[in-house]
Amino acid sequence: MIIPDATRHQYFGNLISGLAMNFAGPYTLRLVFQGFVVLVGALMLSGAVNTAIVGSNGVLNRVAEDGILPEWFRQPHRRFGTSYRIINLVVALQIATIILSRGNIFLLGEAYAFGVMWSFFMNSAAVLALRYKQPGRREFRVPLNLKFGDVEIPLGLVLVTVTLLGLCLINLLTKQIATISGIIFTAAFFATFTIAEKITKKRGSESACLDQFNVASRTELSTATVGVRPGNVLVPISNYHALYHLGSVLDRVKTERRDITVLHVQVLTRTGSGEVEFDADQLFGSIEQFLFTKALSMAEQRGKPIRLAVVAANDLWDGILRAAVNLQSSTIVLGRSAKMGVAEQARQFGLAWEALPDPRPPFNLEIFTPVGEHEFFLLGPHAPNLTRNEVNLVHQLWLRFSDMVTPEELHHHDVVHFALDEVKQEIAEGKEQDLARRLKEHLIKNKAQRDPPRS
Repeated sequence: MIIPDATRHQYFGNLISGLAMNFAGPYTLRLVFQGFVVLVGALMLSGAVNTAIVGSNGVLNRVAEDGILPEWFRQPHRRFGTSYRIINLVVALQIATIILSRGNIFLLGEAYAFGVMWSFFMNSAAVLALRYKQPGRREFRVPLNLKFGDVEIPLGLVLVTVTLLGLCLINLLTKQIATISGIIFTAAFFATFTIAEKITKKRGSESACLDQFNVASRTELSTATVGVRPGNVLVPISNYHALYHLGSVLDRVKTERRDITVLHVQVLTRTGSGEVEFDADQLFGSIEQFLFTKALSMAEQRGKPIRLAVVAANDLWDGILRAAVNLQSSTIVLGRSAKMGVAEQARQFGLAWEALPDPRPPFNLEIFTPVGEHEFFLLGPHAPNLTRNEVNLVHQLWLRFSDMVTPEELHHHDVVHFALDEVKQEIAEGKEQDLARRLKEHLIKNKAQRDPPRS
């Protein structure tokens, strides 16, 4: 209705441009509006191009991780950390497709339909095959699953797969361009991947399943170099098979509010200064690559970002605490030590905190066990967690002493302060052994009251 019959054939390849040129108004203004339409179209399609690059990059990364493509493709960019070689390859293929097709939208449309439809069918067929090859619980299952004894027939999944196969066959038999270009494209990539897989296996790459990392040496660890905000959660890791404490942190912490820093401390076996700057290959080896690959996988499964750091130290506790100070962390989360109990682990960590130079910032310390239980400790001066018994005892002493010191005003904290001063005085007078004996008796008595013997 807008484009006249006499000129409509000129715009069959670009109807939107024809609409712009047949509006009422001066020719110059219509020409400017046509340019604006072209610009908007380019901006809209650039998003689709970007999505195609991101999707292709993800697929080819998985292919490289499976050992089909050489590891050379996965090397990260020195500045941005992206798999730039795969991205460059995808962009080059996009440009080559445009040039070879001469921008023919009908050819590109049919070829695109071929690729999309067959990829949908392949995905559905793969899910159907995995239903039998890897049976088990899943977060989501396609409905209509019929069960006869121990045999399950995924009828819904079969119907989806058969429907997609039918549509693909119709497209294959009715679209000549899609048939020729699609088959050539599929055969070329299949041959390329087959040859690349044989070459990769022949070279014997053992790290195909590992993520690649850019390791940058820094003279000091800080919030700026790691890219975290103050108040972050520091999670030291050392055992590839014992990252349960990291999983608990990822499940609980909201990363939009607090950052998560995963730290590996490389304990030096020789005497050396912690101020020495190490090369990247000295700090980051196969152990760190295994650890960080597993940590990243756990974070990706939960859709949460993490920051990674490696430090060298002569002592494990000291290395963790100094990293926490430099990163301005508020919480340190540890896994349970295999050599000592949780209480002793917390005590050793507290002694390491006392050895830090002033000023020593306070930290929240959490120690998780493999079964999901955890203990909470405070490092640094803090108000004690008094039970009802301690509160009642302080109150009773306050009632007794209030009458004794009248008319002086007495508060509950005065009673606590006075008692602590008396203990300090006894220590100064050489009665430390007697105090220790009485303290042990008190602890044994309280433990017996908390945990009475069972009959």
